[in-house]
Amino acid sequence: MNTKFYIQLAVWSAVILGAFALAWRAGWIAKIATYLEETREELRKCNWPTRDELWNSTVLVFLVIVALGLFTIGSDYVILKAVRSLL
Repeated sequence: MNTKFYIQLAVWSAVILGAFALAWRAGWIAKIATYLEETREELRKCNWPTRDELWNSTVLVFLVIVALGLFTIGSDYVILKAVRSLL
C-alpha cells in the first residue's frame, strides 16, 4: 500500500478518536448507555405475543387489507359508472 493511504488512515483515525473523546467528555456516551439500559428494562416489561397470537394477528391484518382493497375497487367502479352516466 502507498503512503497516501496510511496518512488518510491516520487522519481519519485521529478524527474519529477526537470525536469519541469529545463525546466522552461531554457525557454523551454515558447518556447513550443509560438510554440503552432503560430501554432494555422497559422491553423486559412488555407482554410479547405468542407465536399463535402473532400468526392470528398477521392473518387478520392481511384479510382486512384485502377487504379494504376490494372495497376501494368496488367504490371506484361504482363512482366511475355514476360519473360516466352523468356525462
